[in-house]
Amino acid sequence: MKHMTIRTLFSALLVLTLLPLTGCWSNKEIEDLGLIVGTSLDLEKQEESREESAGRAGGPPRRDRITITNQFVTAETTGKGTKTGSSPQKAYNNVSETGDTILPTLRNMVLRIEKHAFAEHSKVIIVGEDLARTLDLQKILDFFIREQEMRPSGLLLIAQNRASKTLESKKPMEIPAFKLVEMTHGHERTTKILPPTTLTKIEGKLHSGTSFLLQNVVSSSNGDIKFSGAAVIEGKTKKLRGFLNEQEIEGLTWITGKGKGGLVKSVDKKTGQPIIYEILSMKSKIKPHVDGNDISFNIEIESEGRIAEHWVVSEKTMETEFLKRTEKAIEKEVERLVKNALDKIQHEYKTDVSGFGNKLRIKYPHIWKTAKKDWDQTFSEVPIKHEVKITIKDYGTSDE
Repeated sequence: MKHMTIRTLFSALLVLTLLPLTGCWSNKEIEDLGLIVGTSLDLEKQEESREESAGRAGGPPRRDRITITNQFVTAETTGKGTKTGSSPQKAYNNVSETGDTILPTLRNMVLRIEKHAFAEHSKVIIVGEDLARTLDLQKILDFFIREQEMRPSGLLLIAQNRASKTLESKKPMEIPAFKLVEMTHGHERTTKILPPTTLTKIEGKLHSGTSFLLQNVVSSSNGDIKFSGAAVIEGKTKKLRGFLNEQEIEGLTWITGKGKGGLVKSVDKKTGQPIIYEILSMKSKIKPHVDGNDISFNIEIESEGRIAEHWVVSEKTMETEFLKRTEKAIEKEVERLVKNALDKIQHEYKTDVSGFGNKLRIKYPHIWKTAKKDWDQTFSEVPIKHEVKITIKDYGTSDE
């Protein structure tokens, strides 16, 4: 009986071990698939002719039309099907379709492609500037958030001008969607790039009703793409409010303390020569204060770093007087970046994209209940003070 029990347990263990090795009933052959790796969405501005207008009399109102471009990677485009000696073809294939809603427009691509479209490997969605200004992002992204085939880790970007241009490249072996994803990793080395925003994160931001930022990408006439500043999305309308430049993004990164690395270029007060400070760490505390009906904030910013480069040849790097002077110069530059960023979001755009409201909600929930209804307007009027403390911990390998 004991031997029977052991044999039974051994057989059950063997079956459980072999189960993961069985084939998947729903597997798809890679040669039959058109893998979608990136998608762009653009607004089509079309003027309606007299005949079209007359024909639509009494019909449904005219809707904005959206051009969707899917970037496909197939066995052929990646070179698997390329014949020896033939000229290299692009590593991707872009297919566009226009309609007034997302899913029917995507389904219409079936009429133009021979492969089964497969979106589980989609890396990035880029929304064009005109579309983001015209329609709210919750409507634009509703299908992508609901669709089970879409990766929740897919990234979201805003393109200045036309989004489809960012999915084009003059280099035959380059896949633009993959390049965009790789570029987002640069936020660990510079304060000019935002941390990546995924579909999962964007869903929470849209439902919260708060304003937020999305990374902006621009394309040049020679086919190059570049991250340049950020798009401001207004919480109430969920539409594009405007853009921040690279220096304003640097200022906001110091305000939030979310930077992982980067540089600050300052000028030595005594000699007028440049000094480059490399950030090793940064932290920021946004402290709300309430006095009756008056709301205010203090920002306390601290950073430790190293002198990465300096042109002050007349000074020794390790000398205390020089270090103190350098720390003051860097603090002054960071204060300038923070002041300019605050001025832009408070007084021009009137949108809280740095989490001030959230800090108020946590510390003064009873105040937040009344302030949250029109928080962006309130935020534009509250006084904000800031202090910066820089500490140089390292001078590099040279003491000169």
